[in-house]
Amino acid sequence: MAIPERFSNLPDYAFPRLRKLLAGIEPGGDPLILTIGEPRHALPDFVGPVMAESIADFGKYPANEGTAELLAAISGWLQRRHGLDVVPERIMALNGTREGLFNAALALAPERKNGQRPAILVPNPFYQVYAVAAAAVGAEPVFVPAAPETGHLPRFADLPAAVLERATVAYLCSPANPQGSIASEDYLEELIALAERHDFLVFADECYSEIWRDAPPPGALAVATRMGLPDRVVMFNSLSKRSNLPGLRSGFAAGGVEQIAQMRRLRSYAGAPLPLPVQRVSAMAWGDEGHVEASRALYQQKYAIADRVLGNVPGYQPVQGGFFLWLPVPDSVGDGEAAARKLWAEAGIQVLPGAYLARDGQAGNPGRNFIRVALVAPAEQTEAALNRLKNCLYQGG
Repeated sequence: MAIPERFSNLPDYAFPRLRKLLAGIEPGGDPLILTIGEPRHALPDFVGPVMAESIADFGKYPANEGTAELLAAISGWLQRRHGLDVVPERIMALNGTREGLFNAALALAPERKNGQRPAILVPNPFYQVYAVAAAAVGAEPVFVPAAPETGHLPRFADLPAAVLERATVAYLCSPANPQGSIASEDYLEELIALAERHDFLVFADECYSEIWRDAPPPGALAVATRMGLPDRVVMFNSLSKRSNLPGLRSGFAAGGVEQIAQMRRLRSYAGAPLPLPVQRVSAMAWGDEGHVEASRALYQQKYAIADRVLGNVPGYQPVQGGFFLWLPVPDSVGDGEAAARKLWAEAGIQVLPGAYLARDGQAGNPGRNFIRVALVAPAEQTEAALNRLKNCLYQGG
C-alpha cells in the first residue's frame, strides 16, 4: 500500500538519529545524558494530593476545551503575567503545546493564498512539529535562518515579498529552543506588523517563557494586544517546563475569538481532552507562582555555572532563557555529529548534534557546527558534566 508523500521527506526524528550515531560506542565515563529537555526539578507539592482527591473523576468524560475552573486559572495567569484580559472563549486547554502547535495549522492555515500554494515560515533551527504541521496542510515550509549573525532569531522581514504574500503562518519560539535567545518587544512589534501587512498569523511558542536569566520575556499576544491586533497571534504555553510537569501533558492556546473557535471546533472532532484530575492539577499550577520561582532560581544557578565553566570558550553565548546551551563546535573537532561521538566516547556525555534540529538551506545547515546541551540535571551534576565537556571538546579552554 502506498504511503502519503507529504511526509516522505521528513528526516528521522532527532533522538532515533542520535541512537544510530552513537550505536556501538562505549561511553568513556559514567554516562551523563544531556540531550532531552525533560525538567528534573521537584514537582509542586500539591500535585499528588489534588490528583488523589480527584481520582473518581477519571470515570467522567472531561470538557473538551477545558473546565471553567482551568480556563479561569489560565485567564488569571495571563492577567498577572502579561496584563491581559482574556475571556475563557479565547483560551483552549491542550495536551501539551505540541498538540496545539500542530492542530492550529490544521484549523487555521488555508489551502490556498492569493491563488498559490501557501507558505509556512519556520525558524531554522526549530522545534520539529512546526515542519510536520506545514507538511500536513500541504504548505511549503520556508526555513528562515536563526544564526549568530541574526541574534539567533529569524529575520522574517528579509524574505522576498513573493514569499510573504503566500505566508499563512509564522512560527516563533521565544525563548528559543535550542539557542535560548529572547525576542524583544521591538522584534515582536515588527513581526506582528509584518503579519498584518501580509495577512498571516503568528504562532508564538512560549513554553520556556518562565525560565529566564534577568527579566521575564515579553509575550507576543500581549504585544499584539497593545498594537490593537490581538487576532494576529495565537500563543501557546504549558506546564511542562514552567512547573516541571512534562508528563502531565497540559498546556493551552490563547488568541482571538475566531481563531480559538476554529481550533475548538476541530478539537471537538479529533482532539483528546485532558482528564478531569489533570485539569484540576493544572488549575492549581497556573494559580501558584511559588514553585515556579523556586525552580527558576535553580536554573539561574546553572546559568551561572555554565558562564563560569564555559565563559572563555570562543563563541560561547550566555543563555538568556530556557534551559539549553547552544555550544559552538571547534573547527578541530568537525561538526556537531563528530562532537557528539567524541563526547560520548571520551567523556561519557551525551549531547544532541545541532543539525538534527535544523534543515539544510542555501547557506547549509545552521545547526551543523553546534551541539545542544540540556541544563536539567542538579547543579552539582551539571557543573561536573560541563567541566568534563569543556576538557574533552575545548581541551581545557
